[in-house]
Amino acid sequence: AVDESELLTVPDGWKEPAFTREDNPKGLLEESSFATLFPKYREAYLKECWPLVQKALGEHYVNAALDLIEGSMTVTTTKKTFDPYAIIRARDLIKLLARSVPFEQAVRILQDDVACDIIKIGSLVRKRETFIKRRARLLGPKGSTLKALELLTNCYIMVQGNTVSALGPFSGLKEVRKVVLDTMKNIHPIYNIKTLMIKRELAKDPELRTQSWERFLPKFKRKNLKKRKEPKKKNTKKEYTPFPPPQPESQIDKELASGEYFLKERQKKRKRMEEIKAKQADAVKRRQEERNKAFIPPKEKPVVKTKKASMEKKIDIEAIKEKVKNAKKKKLGALPEEEVKLKMAADEKKKKKK
Repeated sequence: AVDESELLTVPDGWKEPAFTREDNPKGLLEESSFATLFPKYREAYLKECWPLVQKALGEHYVNAALDLIEGSMTVTTTKKTFDPYAIIRARDLIKLLARSVPFEQAVRILQDDVACDIIKIGSLVRKRETFIKRRARLLGPKGSTLKALELLTNCYIMVQGNTVSALGPFSGLKEVRKVVLDTMKNIHPIYNIKTLMIKRELAKDPELRTQSWERFLPKFKRKNLKKRKEPKKKNTKKEYTPFPPPQPESQIDKELASGEYFLKERQKKRKRMEEIKAKQADAVKRRQEERNKAFIPPKEKPVVKTKKASMEKKIDIEAIKEKVKNAKKKKLGALPEEEVKLKMAADEKKKKKK
């Protein structure tokens, strides 16, 4: 009796055995090839690193050709190629090189435990300005958001133009795709980064491996800060009725109802002229009223009389007399000569005593 949880989990440090020539000694039956175009600005870099690309693919017995006139890269199998999946890896390599991924990172695709994913984000947002803002949000200030995502998923991520190229293990690529698509749907990547950090801590606990992690993961609610502007004219849906609306009255029906239909042509003309004259008279009257408004004097504001102080302040005569007496006592100007001499003599005595 074996526990099912042990069967579902992969043992730590387990690796799939490498595919060797002994697994396919007779090689491949047919030749396969893949080609991809690259932009003009990648030409100089590809020319420089192409010998390294040929050397890396040569180890897997795959030929590589660079056509600078057409602007394409081609990979083909040879008679010595024994691994049927080598051509698929070579195709991914030239795709990554075309998408501005450096050779040092792109060559890792030839390893067994590394895969790649090219996510197209150009058509996910309508407005170009909004697309640029959301793509910048994925990078973060000085590339910090992208660096955090790389550390959590163990993947190399390259944001270039209308695509995001990711290179790493399958589990990490799945998370990268989710974060990138959510960012383009206006969900900030920090929410997904927080969730990934919690998942990484939970994965360390062997007891929680078989349990659901829903209770630990945060649930973020979307907040629409900008309220949608309500239209001035709201179209309210009418109640559904199986009966059609009533037939609108025609001009003849209206004339029949008013009795105008039975009048003669001369009488109809006279009636129309009377209606026109009545409208003209109303218009003349309104115009005359507008003109007369300029000659109507504006209403003057009533003059507000200031109230006089009912009680005058009583003057305190005795207080004034005291102030005058005090002023007389004070001596103004310099001291007389006798007083100055007396003061100087008193000062000299004090100095001698000291």
